[in-house]
Amino acid sequence: MKILGIETSCDETACAVVESGRKILSTVIVSQVDEHRLYGGVVPEIASRRHSESIVGVCEGALEQAGCKLADIDAVAVTYAPGLIGALLVGVNFAKGLALAANKPLIPVHHIKGHAAANYLAFPELTPPYLCLAVSGGHTRITEVKSYTEFTMLGQTIDDAAGEAFDKAARALGFPYPGGVYIDKAAVRGDKSKYTLPYPKTANEFDFSFSGLKTAIINIVHNAEQRGEELDKNALAACFQHTVCVLLCTKLFRAAQLTGYKKVALTGGVAANSGLRDMLTERAKEIGAEVFIPPPLLCGDNAAMIASQGYYEYLAGNTAGMDLNAYANGIEMTASF
Repeated sequence: MKILGIETSCDETACAVVESGRKILSTVIVSQVDEHRLYGGVVPEIASRRHSESIVGVCEGALEQAGCKLADIDAVAVTYAPGLIGALLVGVNFAKGLALAANKPLIPVHHIKGHAAANYLAFPELTPPYLCLAVSGGHTRITEVKSYTEFTMLGQTIDDAAGEAFDKAARALGFPYPGGVYIDKAAVRGDKSKYTLPYPKTANEFDFSFSGLKTAIINIVHNAEQRGEELDKNALAACFQHTVCVLLCTKLFRAAQLTGYKKVALTGGVAANSGLRDMLTERAKEIGAEVFIPPPLLCGDNAAMIASQGYYEYLAGNTAGMDLNAYANGIEMTASF
């Protein structure tokens, strides 16, 4: 069964064709990073306009790369939530028109479920149930993946997402947007014990908070500037990255301990961070848990993961009509989704 996936939740216009939920036949991504870098972050209005300009060509490219026509596709899957509402609407409306014109089933896919499915593409042996840590620019959460379509959220960020904190800390350090990759590179050259940073606590032990940590970085940078002191950017980057990784891994494996899971998966854009990948792998070995981390190309937003999850949603009977709408958040805040 071939699923055409469409992803436009932020600043990547992506389409892909995936067979039977596990085999990538094509994947095409047009990134807007260079344009948004001028503004230090994603500008929603620009993102929506660029999606509108790119979506047709990206879809045609994915079909051509897969060696098939729209008639060969069995269903159309699209990200409908969460994300930038204008960007989501471009993908949802395009998918609705495509499905209607081609008389194909329309499959709505939750973005976080899509990120989890990235691991199915990388690891054919992975099957639910397992624990999943999703870490990206807009989301940080621990979910219990009970089945391919049933997720229960154990904890999430109560303020900034980890990826957002990386970008804002990078900006304070003078690194370009998106900042995560620059902090990762600088951290390799820095002393992770040079600066003392806070470890924020939350009422729910599985929730996250990164706002205070981000503010601590900004204050250290500003204090150094005001006093005319030299700032060790590599060391501060290393301390920040190490602190974030400790927070993420500690809560994930505490959840694994309490729930009894011996399979854990990492996904999302921040899953490409080398420090997080290394620490999670080492901690998993300590408790004898299997760990699944997708290759960097499948960590960021892509349509292959949406097509993969769409396959399982279709098998579960989760299809939509022409009244499908997009949602910036809201529905994602429920315990089960």
